[in-house]
Amino acid sequence: MQEKEKNNQAESNKNGDFDRKSDAVERLMNANKKTYQKTKTDPGRQYRSKGFLDRIPSWIKALFIKFWFNGAVCFFIFWGLGMYIPAMLDMIVIFGVVLGMVTDVLVNNALHFFAITPGSNNKWMMFPKRKFWTFFANILYSIIILAIVVYLYTAINYLLNTINGTADQLYLGVEPVAFGLLYVVVDMVFIGMKNLAIKILSDAKERQNVN
Repeated sequence: MQEKEKNNQAESNKNGDFDRKSDAVERLMNANKKTYQKTKTDPGRQYRSKGFLDRIPSWIKALFIKFWFNGAVCFFIFWGLGMYIPAMLDMIVIFGVVLGMVTDVLVNNALHFFAITPGSNNKWMMFPKRKFWTFFANILYSIIILAIVVYLYTAINYLLNTINGTADQLYLGVEPVAFGLLYVVVDMVFIGMKNLAIKILSDAKERQNVN
């Protein structure tokens, strides 16, 4: 009787050792089957180290990029070529063409590069998608914005002359800082109108789909 109990106990110990070994083997086999949560951000940004620029809000970076490039074009074109192009209409055309080229090639690409997610900076551009026709569209758009800025300069100086009781005195001249600010303001007014129109149309389509 005692021998039978000893045999049963030995057999149970063997079964227990076998179960423990099986559990250990199973844990070892499943050790590399971990699941990892996928990131929802732009895949290209995971290879970029987060620095000072990543902490700046997107709208500040967008407005600064526009301001800086427009001011730079004013410095190099208006100040650099002003004495060689005396006719105002010719200057507006040349100035506007260069502004449009810089917008299409440099400004928009910089905004795309600094976008946190793909397309997040499209709201700061009149023509965010790069196509063949957008190059010429940006040039025409820049000439229109530049013409409005010129009229703003005229209106501001006329208003200041009226307030101060002077005549034909130049209170606000064309220089990179003021030009960059005025150009950005007019540009963002038109872009805001475009974004509002897109939102109204999208809301109308959603209401039609619901009905």
